[in-house]
Amino acid sequence: MSTTPEDLRARNLRMLGVLAGLFLLPVLFAFYMYYGTDWRPMKRVNHGTLITPVRSLPAVSLNQVRLTAPDGSATPPGFEAAPPDLMRNKWSIVYIGAGNCDEPCRQALYVMRQTRLSLNNEMSRVGRLFFITENCCAWEFLEHEHTGLVLVDATTPAGTRLLHEFPADGRPYSLFIVDPLGNLMMSYDARQNPKGLLEDLKKLLRLSHIG
Repeated sequence: MSTTPEDLRARNLRMLGVLAGLFLLPVLFAFYMYYGTDWRPMKRVNHGTLITPVRSLPAVSLNQVRLTAPDGSATPPGFEAAPPDLMRNKWSIVYIGAGNCDEPCRQALYVMRQTRLSLNNEMSRVGRLFFITENCCAWEFLEHEHTGLVLVDATTPAGTRLLHEFPADGRPYSLFIVDPLGNLMMSYDARQNPKGLLEDLKKLLRLSHIG
């Protein structure tokens, strides 16, 4: 039996209907799930805690927060590698605590140091800062274990201004990320798996055209 033009047209319309259904059904289902129910897709783009809104830190020069070494010199360990303006022109990892550096402090500084080393060729884009709030300082430990760490006197007027911008909750266990423009962006619990901090830093460095 021969196929008439009307049969061909009907068959083509049916085929178009099937193809349209295959295309539209997933879209309609997704639309219903998003707008017709409470379900939302899980999305995690970072491992740390975002600080919202981002806090712009006041510009502070190195001389305003400089510590004095035990021999009276003005260049304690780490300062020779610090830029004239703190937390500008490169990414920064910041720890805040007492200078005698108890166990949580030592753990946080260790995570900070090893994370930066794990960046390999990119580690020169990241600085490490220790904001010292009291009981300065475990000099021998800091010099031996953390060469290149920038020590900041957070008890000076300029240091206190900076300190005011950092969240107070959980400080003994927290590391903070500051971008090259001086914006406080994220915090991390140094007791958790440090792989998350490393992954986030790699992502930020890859996407950043500054610092």
